[in-house]
Amino acid sequence: MQNIDYDLRSVQEARDLARLGQIATEKIAGYNEEQIDKIIRNMVRVAEENAVSLAQMAVEETGFGKVADKTYKNHMASTMLYDAIKDMKTIGIISEDPVARTMDVADPVGLLMGIVPSTNPTSTAIFKAIVAVKARNAIVFSPHPSAAKCTLRAAELMRDAAVAAGAPENIIGCMSMPSMPATDELMHSKEVKMIIATGGPGMVKAAYSAGKPALGVGAGNSPAYIERTANIQQAVTNIIASKTFDYGTICASEQSIICEECNKDAVIAEMKKQGAYFMSPEETDKVCKLLFKNGHAMNAKFVGRSPLRIASAAGFSVPENTTVLVGPQGGVGEGYPLSYEKLTSVLAFYVVKDWHEACELSIELLQNGIGHTMSLHTENKNIVLEFTRKPASRILVNTGSSMGGTGASTGLLPSFTLGCGTWGGSSISENLSPLHLVNVKKVAYGIKNCSTLAADDVTFNHPELNNMAAQVPGTTANVAPAPCAAASCNAAAPTPAQTVSSPANSGSMSAYLSPADYQNQNQNNSGISYGVGCNSCSSNAQAPVASDQPIDTNQLNDMIEALVKAMRGE
Repeated sequence: MQNIDYDLRSVQEARDLARLGQIATEKIAGYNEEQIDKIIRNMVRVAEENAVSLAQMAVEETGFGKVADKTYKNHMASTMLYDAIKDMKTIGIISEDPVARTMDVADPVGLLMGIVPSTNPTSTAIFKAIVAVKARNAIVFSPHPSAAKCTLRAAELMRDAAVAAGAPENIIGCMSMPSMPATDELMHSKEVKMIIATGGPGMVKAAYSAGKPALGVGAGNSPAYIERTANIQQAVTNIIASKTFDYGTICASEQSIICEECNKDAVIAEMKKQGAYFMSPEETDKVCKLLFKNGHAMNAKFVGRSPLRIASAAGFSVPENTTVLVGPQGGVGEGYPLSYEKLTSVLAFYVVKDWHEACELSIELLQNGIGHTMSLHTENKNIVLEFTRKPASRILVNTGSSMGGTGASTGLLPSFTLGCGTWGGSSISENLSPLHLVNVKKVAYGIKNCSTLAADDVTFNHPELNNMAAQVPGTTANVAPAPCAAASCNAAAPTPAQTVSSPANSGSMSAYLSPADYQNQNQNNSGISYGVGCNSCSSNAQAPVASDQPIDTNQLNDMIEALVKAMRGE
């Protein structure tokens, strides 16, 4: 029996998944709101029933984070998400403007590809599966190799739950043999219409280079500024809770704390009270050498790890109740490794004179996680307004960054794909929602007369067009008309027949004629009378009456000859 290499089998699996996913996409495109809601409600139910087991699988397979926190992430990605999107319109007419007479009609974008990171493998798969189906799209997942088993299990549970509730077969697919060639094959597959990329910078960049729409995220490096008016105890409580949540594996989590000289001592005291361990310069250096390799790339062995384990590996001991390791820093960039993203339980610590310096420092720090998230703790609204100018898509106030950025503790949409805008090279700056996964068609009714646009437009005033028209024989300028000569005529705009060239001055623009004047002019020139629709202007005009009598050929010829003379101005 011939052996087929792993990479070849993985590529073939990717092709098969794309083809099957395309079939499912075509089928689900015709589902209505009731059918879709029934499907995602069942997906949510199954996700909650398996939230703990999926969290256990993720921790066992990757070694990252905590089971309890990953369980809550699965809850956020299912129940909390459903509560936020259940009334969201994603099918048919999603909005209407009765004044402008326009309608927005949503259609699915087509088969999606979901790239899943190892830090949030099951929650991201659950989240993307639900938002995809909400928008009537099938989705195929490319899991991170180090989290392939738990991601595949989450995808299978979502698929089975969806199909049991009426979704097409293969509505959710997942590669069981992940490889770079297979991921690349899926990215460039003709069936895949959009890529949702959550992962490392290299993978996100590859998604954007695939030649099709991609929704990706950038790296986070969120600073947390504790301003002088802040409730220090509450600020520190929020920061510690956020940074210790799943051991800092959420990209929105705090990476640095900034306080002022006037509240430094109080902040440090409160942090120590809540289990923060302030490292010495030597200990900080040991931890930095442990956390980073090849410059600022995080060592995967210490992503999402407890502070006790990190300290032990670095060669020093910390109290059992330690919540985070804190390293004071004197600058940003080269020589200050902790100024970069650290998806683990380690924080950088900075002290500034005032909010002006805090602004400058925040911008510097955000350059290494630009466009993502920053947080501030303050009771001064003007400070909040000043910080809205910072290059971050989420400015969070008096809350933890992990929970606030993902929408767990704020009014933001619960999401595990956080856009970074053009600052971070993302095509979106908000939290990903089902509305990003639909094509919106515009239906627009005509509300203006196309033949009289210029004449009806009171803001269009260019009398110089009259002079231009006068230089070209037989042309007329498209300018607003003069008032109707007959006082009783209320017609708003002339018909094309009511603007004529003056026979007396060939090529010049005549004044606007009322229907009665127009009739009299033609009678004087040719003896031909035209009935018009404005009866108040020509009360004697009668509509033609049908006749069974044969047409008098001579009379018809006379009429044609008279008409030609009238057109010539004779």
